[in-house]
Amino acid sequence: MISLLISFVVLLIGFAVYGKVTEKIFAPDDRETPAIAINDGVDCVPMKTWKAFLVQLLNIAGTGPIFGALMGAVFGPVVFLWIVFGSILGGAVHDYMSGMISCRNKGASIAELSGTYLGKVIKWIMRVFSVVLLVLCGTVFVTSPAGLLDKLTPGWMNGTFWAIVILIYYLAATLLPIDKLIGKLYPIFGILLIVMAAAVIGGIIFSGGKYTIPEITLQNLHPKDTPIWPYMFITVACGAVSGFHATQSPMIAKCIKTEKEGKKIFYGAMISESVIALVWAAAGVSFYGTTQLLSDALANGASNVVYEISTGVLGILGGVLAIAGVVVCPITSGDTAFRSARLILAETFRLEQKKIKNRLIITIPLLVIGGLLTWFAIVNDNGFQIVWRYFSWSNQTLAMIALWVSTAYLLKEGKYRFGSLLTAFPAAFMTAVSITYILVAQEGFRMDQIISYIIGLSAAVILFVIYLIALIRRKTPAHAEEFKIDDNTSF
Repeated sequence: MISLLISFVVLLIGFAVYGKVTEKIFAPDDRETPAIAINDGVDCVPMKTWKAFLVQLLNIAGTGPIFGALMGAVFGPVVFLWIVFGSILGGAVHDYMSGMISCRNKGASIAELSGTYLGKVIKWIMRVFSVVLLVLCGTVFVTSPAGLLDKLTPGWMNGTFWAIVILIYYLAATLLPIDKLIGKLYPIFGILLIVMAAAVIGGIIFSGGKYTIPEITLQNLHPKDTPIWPYMFITVACGAVSGFHATQSPMIAKCIKTEKEGKKIFYGAMISESVIALVWAAAGVSFYGTTQLLSDALANGASNVVYEISTGVLGILGGVLAIAGVVVCPITSGDTAFRSARLILAETFRLEQKKIKNRLIITIPLLVIGGLLTWFAIVNDNGFQIVWRYFSWSNQTLAMIALWVSTAYLLKEGKYRFGSLLTAFPAAFMTAVSITYILVAQEGFRMDQIISYIIGLSAAVILFVIYLIALIRRKTPAHAEEFKIDDNTSF
């Protein structure tokens, strides 16, 4: 219990202190944002700060910090450390930079930014990679709510029926101007996500000793002895570091009215998501008592675990919150996934999106592919798990690339000489995570564990050395200056 409370406090301190460091290194100014300079009435539309924050929170969160945190909790309370420090030092920096660099580049997607700062080859790789990730994400977040609704509704309303209903909603959310549907519904759903988390943790804390939240330990408590490295760092993406966010932040970068709102919206939304992830990780390990029982429960689906925890802790109220959360929250990640895919493809093929015809040309094929993948996930017993695993690895690989893009940006445009270290360290870390995982995992190359560790670490070291050489060779811009956190500390 004490560890959890300290974790919450550290996240708040991280927002106040490290968020300020991140903001100062990027150096926001008073230039016009895409919402003001472009304002096309479809994607570039000014939003109030509080609304942009809640939309960003729903874009990046959904059930990501719930499902991922619950699966990560199978490793034990060590997961608290990854959620807290992964978010402050990596995830929130990643989200802020992805959003703000996009804002500086007319709301460009992470794929276009990759081309601008890492070269044309990487741009085309990222165009394909990010669209694949987004379609996988949309599929994941059709399957889970459709499966729960299948169990709660009459027999003729099966999973396929609900999947079609959700895909029809996705069509509307992908096509309509962002302020017409998403801008109106997301603030309400964002509040629901926050209330849901607050109610669950409140019910556990004030249960009269019925539930005990364990203290942090470095011990691996996974019942199948699955190693923490790299599996936990892939399993818990949303809530710590998530490449999916690099596809979502540019969407809100098109809607912020000033660059100085960035810290509250991008860095703040990620810290808020991590608070939610901590709540559900703590709920998982305390409600079931052992990681073995939690693992057994997850075998029946993460949606069922959320429902069991919510109803067990809060009764009927919990059931209502769980159903609303597990149905609404994933849908609000899926719809923006397809919307982001539309924007990336529009950039690729230079299709202006003010015309509904051009939006339809891209959106219909995307949803057809999403529908086929959803059908695969529904009709196959392990379909959801297969899609989720590939989504998770793709997600963290995209985070790695987005952090290297941010590093390249800071090397080229950075105001401070060593400011790029802010993103270079987490970029190298995620390089080691992503490469090690795909080498050792069952859905990857299934290589020897030690060899995979050596290759993954070596790749991270090589890229970091290349970065250091670029940093040393970098010509200090005329506007470069010392970075001061206060009057006594400078770099």
